[in-house]
Amino acid sequence: MRIVLFGFQAWGRKTLQALIDSEHEVSLAVTHPASVQPYKAIWSDSVEELARAHGIRVHLTDRADAATIDLVKRAEPDVIVVNSWYTWMPPELYNLPPHGTLNLHDSLLPKFTGFSPVLWALISGESEFGLTVHRMDEQLDTGDILVQRSLPIGPTATGTELVEAGMELIPGALREALSALESGTAVWRPQRKAERTYFHKRSERDSRIDWFWSAVDLERFVRALSEPYPRAFSYYRGERVEILDAAVSAACYGGTVGRVVVQEGGGVVVCGRDAIRGRNRGLVINLVRTMDDCEHTGAEFFSRGGYLTDAPD
Repeated sequence: MRIVLFGFQAWGRKTLQALIDSEHEVSLAVTHPASVQPYKAIWSDSVEELARAHGIRVHLTDRADAATIDLVKRAEPDVIVVNSWYTWMPPELYNLPPHGTLNLHDSLLPKFTGFSPVLWALISGESEFGLTVHRMDEQLDTGDILVQRSLPIGPTATGTELVEAGMELIPGALREALSALESGTAVWRPQRKAERTYFHKRSERDSRIDWFWSAVDLERFVRALSEPYPRAFSYYRGERVEILDAAVSAACYGGTVGRVVVQEGGGVVVCGRDAIRGRNRGLVINLVRTMDDCEHTGAEFFSRGGYLTDAPD
């Protein structure tokens, strides 16, 4: 089959490589220009570079405008494949090929539609995540499902580890989906729209720790925001501090939310949700990084005690 790819970043490149390795023909690769925006500058493997290395025509654009649609028409695709495309695609485009448009989304739809689904799944305490290949329709990530694959979320997994594992699902899932289309054996499964959850784009504010969360939630939060993502942060004595490693305390602690209480296991315990009752675990901070890019153990850095706060004092 003739295929047009719409893709960006490492997800788009992994998808293009899978198509190159298949028996199908990629007649056009459409991708966004390189960006310095925080969540676009990471995982920034180039679709353009890979396409040009294999003699595939490339179109760089921020959006699917009239010129883009005209190029796709002239490429005469049997199907469009999309992975990590940041802007809206009109029905005129996604309905153009005989087999329509397949979108690859790294969650188990209908859960975690929208943005940064792997990070949100870990933060939310899900036991699994995965990849869905579905038909594009008029809403975001809501089309009928063709292929779905899942992976467990382990108790020590980081956001980075899960993202990398999820990308490894792309070649097999895409191969299965394209084979079903070509052979006429595709079975489409409508999504249960009532079960849909939508998550917004992440911003700097979303990496700030909320000390009213439970220690279990905060420990997952720290793991989710692993390099290269913006790290979880808070403020201590007026200084912004990134939390690099944390754990749930062995004992229960009480007092005031955000208070540095005592050392435990080489780190320091910070009181969290419902701290006045003393019935909950605290968050043990093991490793931090200050804005001068120096790392410190929790026991060393918080030796003066005090409070972690939402903003500089």
